[in-house]
Amino acid sequence: MDSESRLHTLLAGAEIEAAVSRLAEEVTRDYQDKRPILIGILKGVFVFMADLVRQLDFPLEVEFVRLSSYGSGRQTSGRVEVVQGLSCPVKERHVLVVEDIVDTGITVAFLIDYLRNEEPASLKLCTLMDKPSRRRVPVTIDYTGFTVPDKFLVGYGLDCDEQYRNLPDISFLED
Repeated sequence: MDSESRLHTLLAGAEIEAAVSRLAEEVTRDYQDKRPILIGILKGVFVFMADLVRQLDFPLEVEFVRLSSYGSGRQTSGRVEVVQGLSCPVKERHVLVVEDIVDTGITVAFLIDYLRNEEPASLKLCTLMDKPSRRRVPVTIDYTGFTVPDKFLVGYGLDCDEQYRNLPDISFLED
């Protein structure tokens, strides 16, 4: 059986587009006069973040960090490694962390703690997907697109061993 026959659509492109528009409205309401820094966690967030920032019509900056706790597997190692850190200061700036999916919470909690130590004016989290059934570390999410089931998701930037990022829908892989 080939890998495409194991894919099952969870969220179609139109559903994702509607959620991104809703999130953009919420973010605009809260940040339009604040010139925030949006910090995306690479690699999975790049598609969502690109779609989100194109709908934000106010001054902002975009920054990326690359953190890893997965390696090439499907399970987190529980240890976060900074692969690429921040290249700009966030002290006294309004910061919005943008994530594709909050799963165990380990990676995003690591970044939030790091950023909090840098003394931003405000710090919030926006995620396209929340998977609370797998949470191992408590995380406060300020903007959520979808709550999703405990499935291994791919597409719309999410991968499995660097495959499937280019799919327009979010699908799950059947074992």
